[in-house]
Amino acid sequence: MALPTAPTGAPAAGPSLTCSDLTFRWQDGTPVLDGLSLAVGRGRTGLVGSNGAGKSTLLRLLAGDLRPARGSVSVGGTLAYLPQNITLDTGLRVEQALGIAERRAALRAIESGDVDEAHFETIGDDWDVEERALATLGSLGLDGIGLDRAIGEMSGGETVLLRLAALLLERPDVLLLDEPTNNLDLVARRRLHDAVESWRSGVLVVVSHDRELLERVDRIAELRSGAVTWYGGGWSAYQEALATQQEAAGRMLRAAEADVRRQKRELEEARLKLAKRQKQDKKLDAQRRAPRIVAGEKKRSAQESAGRIRGMHEDRLDEARERREEAADAVRQDAEIRVSLPHTAVPAGRTVLRLTGLRPRYGRLLDGALEVRGPERIALVGRNGAGKTSLLRTLTGELAPLAGEAGVFVPLRFLPQRLDVLDEELSVAANVARLAPGVTDNHIRAQLARFLFKGARAEQPAGTLSGGERFRAALAATMLASPAPQLLLLDEPTNNLDLASLRQLTSALDSFEGALLVASHDLPFLRSIGITRWLLLDEELRDTTAEEVGELLAAPPVTG
Repeated sequence: MALPTAPTGAPAAGPSLTCSDLTFRWQDGTPVLDGLSLAVGRGRTGLVGSNGAGKSTLLRLLAGDLRPARGSVSVGGTLAYLPQNITLDTGLRVEQALGIAERRAALRAIESGDVDEAHFETIGDDWDVEERALATLGSLGLDGIGLDRAIGEMSGGETVLLRLAALLLERPDVLLLDEPTNNLDLVARRRLHDAVESWRSGVLVVVSHDRELLERVDRIAELRSGAVTWYGGGWSAYQEALATQQEAAGRMLRAAEADVRRQKRELEEARLKLAKRQKQDKKLDAQRRAPRIVAGEKKRSAQESAGRIRGMHEDRLDEARERREEAADAVRQDAEIRVSLPHTAVPAGRTVLRLTGLRPRYGRLLDGALEVRGPERIALVGRNGAGKTSLLRTLTGELAPLAGEAGVFVPLRFLPQRLDVLDEELSVAANVARLAPGVTDNHIRAQLARFLFKGARAEQPAGTLSGGERFRAALAATMLASPAPQLLLLDEPTNNLDLASLRQLTSALDSFEGALLVASHDLPFLRSIGITRWLLLDEELRDTTAEEVGELLAAPPVTG
């Protein structure tokens, strides 16, 4: 069940994190937070909310990366922060990225007989820094990379884990993580899941859409409409509590709507009765030929009485409408994409894609041949650095192969991780029109409405869209292109998507009738879109099973 908002005030002894009256607006005046107060105590907290709710902004404010317009942040102890987008200098060595290079150098100098006092000051009490560093790297699956290795030789996922290792070495009292599993392969994700699950030393706040990671937290904090609501337990407990709340909210809304209908009916009945009574009184007055002054007084009295009765019923109707609005606000209605794409269908026996001895510019040689036929739904899985993105970019013709051939025999469209299919200066409608020459404006707008861009929203420039809106616009531009795509390539499409956007993506893909090739590390998502074939890119590209892919989560990484 939902817990009351966490108490605010001065931080308690030991690790803690509080903010009071926190207010923040972007430079263009767009409000993000207005007077938010909360306190986070020891343990693991999962911070969730829809795209644009302000989760990453809140983390940056708590970390001191942004300055609030009003309010304050208090941290009990030391704080470390892992941002969503990490860039490390590829020329650095691992020891430098971990922040231990100077201490290692001092250790080496002392071991060689140099007893300069400065070396001892550099080391302090941290004589086991190398052992701690190697142990921390090992706990994250990075054992064997060596402290002298160059960052440029590591994959993107490895650099994320390396940055996390650097933070853990600081032994922070408060640790903030923003979407830490983005772009991590299955093994790396499991390592990070384990690191979060084993956290015991202080305050941990993690922003994530990774449902498996969120199962490992102690509580969920939901940021919605500028306020935080607390739920005990992990993701499943949060979902159950939310379902219970929504069921109750639905009942309240139905009761409120019934009350509005009843009050309307009673108001109308009261009006009819008053009109009938006034007509009868007028008729009686005419028959009795009452003096004008008496008739006028009776008329005024009747009008005042009628006004009071109408006012009473109108007040009741207004109150019922207010209750209905309050009940409607409590019901969450995440709109779903409902689009029809009949021209994307591919006959079952038709060859869609054929690879022969392909060697992408980056990654491994793909021995032998591979054919994709008909409307297969294929998951492309593999560890970081295996070459999944390079393979997809080779299939699109964006990268020329070093050897072999890739033949695509149907119209193809590619949705990359960066969503750079959009022109920032053009509107959503103009972006779709650019990729669908010859398609009428009316048809484009009708289809965009199904992607939840209705009316003026279709005219919004792509550069002003929120994360979730940008994803929907890129998806619309990709799927509504002309000629209609019969082979759709998606590269890590769930990165940074909230659960509403995930459902929207799934419902859009339900309407796609062509062949689908998806590179992703998100197993729950892959299972939800009806994958019919699993391809593992490892030493070679080969068919595998969902069960084997799942076993990779528990497999130790290959080192050396």
